[in-house]
Amino acid sequence: MKHWSKMMPLNTGRRKASLSLLLVGLLTSGLLSGCIGSAQSSVRQEESTGGRGYEEPVTLKVQVYERGLSPSGVTVTNNYLTDWVQRQFGDPNHIRMKYVPVPRARDIQELNVMIASGEAPDIVFTYDENLMYSYASQGGLQELGALLDTYGPNLKSFLGKETLDFGLFEGQLVAIPAKRSYVGKYSSYIREDWLNKLGLPAPQTTEEVYQTLKAFKDKLPGIIGEQVIPLGFSLTPASYEPIVWSFIEPMDEEERITLTHQLGSRDFPTLLPGHKEALRFLNKLYNEGLMSPNFALDKDRTKLNQDISAGAVGLFSADTVNPLLTSTGIYSQLQRNVPGALLSPIDPYTNSRGKHNKPVYKPAGMYIMISKSSKRTVEAVKYLDWMSRKDVLLRLQNGEEGLDYNMQDGIPAALENEETKKRMFNSGDIAIISNGRDFGDPEKNKRAEAMNVLEPYREEASKVLDIALQDGILPVRFDKPVEAQIRYGTALFGKYEELVVRSIMARPSDFDRIYEQALNEIMKGGGEQILKERQTLYKAMQMKRPDRRNHGTGSEGL
Repeated sequence: MKHWSKMMPLNTGRRKASLSLLLVGLLTSGLLSGCIGSAQSSVRQEESTGGRGYEEPVTLKVQVYERGLSPSGVTVTNNYLTDWVQRQFGDPNHIRMKYVPVPRARDIQELNVMIASGEAPDIVFTYDENLMYSYASQGGLQELGALLDTYGPNLKSFLGKETLDFGLFEGQLVAIPAKRSYVGKYSSYIREDWLNKLGLPAPQTTEEVYQTLKAFKDKLPGIIGEQVIPLGFSLTPASYEPIVWSFIEPMDEEERITLTHQLGSRDFPTLLPGHKEALRFLNKLYNEGLMSPNFALDKDRTKLNQDISAGAVGLFSADTVNPLLTSTGIYSQLQRNVPGALLSPIDPYTNSRGKHNKPVYKPAGMYIMISKSSKRTVEAVKYLDWMSRKDVLLRLQNGEEGLDYNMQDGIPAALENEETKKRMFNSGDIAIISNGRDFGDPEKNKRAEAMNVLEPYREEASKVLDIALQDGILPVRFDKPVEAQIRYGTALFGKYEELVVRSIMARPSDFDRIYEQALNEIMKGGGEQILKERQTLYKAMQMKRPDRRNHGTGSEGL
């Protein structure tokens, strides 16, 4: 989880603190001053060349993630796709494409240094909304509205207003949000073969979940001769968010906006009605031996995935189709280890109105920005506009038909060969305007997601993708940063995890006391400041839009 200060992300280490001071010094010394509003100069520069390019090639620098996954013989800066981009876009426009690698594991730190020192690539990006707001508030980003009007017609059409609005900061477009082709986050899975052994139907409510878990614990060991973990659970959002959010009760718009904490890229329903009862339910499961006993030590799902693959887990939640993917191999390993094992996707958790509430992603993915120090703003927008053409995006995301994919039902199905894997290993990091393969139609996008999984599991994948959207709750969105969330974000995320662990593991008789104590620590540690600031922002929103009713608040599904 990222850690923020008012200016930029902080760290308890001295290195990040010094970076923050560096950024402050550069900003105040004018190196990043006057940063928004020079689109007209870029337009004039382009007009001076007649729009035909330059006599000598110019260089356009583009950030690219370094994930340490490059196949032998290629790098993230020199591969099949970077060569293709150079030939198809760079050469005709007299532009030399230069990709600047940024380690994914420490991208925020690296980006802070580059922005602060004026060494940032022309095109940079981040998944963290607060970081984008932080740069914008200090004037470090190019205002893009006029540039898109002039040079980005394809891009504007592809993204649409709903997506572009996520790039607004106080009315100015400072980032181009990537379009998220599919917004579902979570689904749950159950061992169907266990249900069949016990003659039980799949649970459809939270109470039925409890009864099913008890049956798994009480009856299965005598049937299968193994110790079972009725509910697989880890200290990760994919385990606790589907359960916690399902308990959240209906509320008005003001409660939804003001009683939520956004820590990093996620909304946490810390103060919403139903949150405490969700943890009370998990406390009950824990104390009755119905869930993973050592969940608090499993912060990356390693133990949970091992238990699932070994055949010990009856019910669990996950990131949509993740268990079905080739890269994880969870389901395929389970079936190798336990012949006859069957996983079925289900959506069992319900609130008092029978809603299956669960968070979904916002329709925007990463935030693509053009740094104010860039002298190639026009070329940058032209590059993104070119990328948004249907034929170009199809090629960048899927490769060449017949070599890298075959069309199935109008969807490119990747071919399983080593050459394709080598050619397309970082396609998602090159085609940055789209998070996920986008075909201009939600149903096609969903089918494309299903085709990412192993062929025997595509029917299950289709069900998973429907479940993940059911009663989905969008994140709350402001058009300016909540400074208290930036300042206290990392510490509060740690405290929220403490609240989850301590509440679940408490003795039932101590639950109320321990929950309130942990919640009080959250509020004293910055939660109160977040609450007050969000209340102030909500009032300001109401002043601007007196007829506002659930517009963009993410209240859907409640």
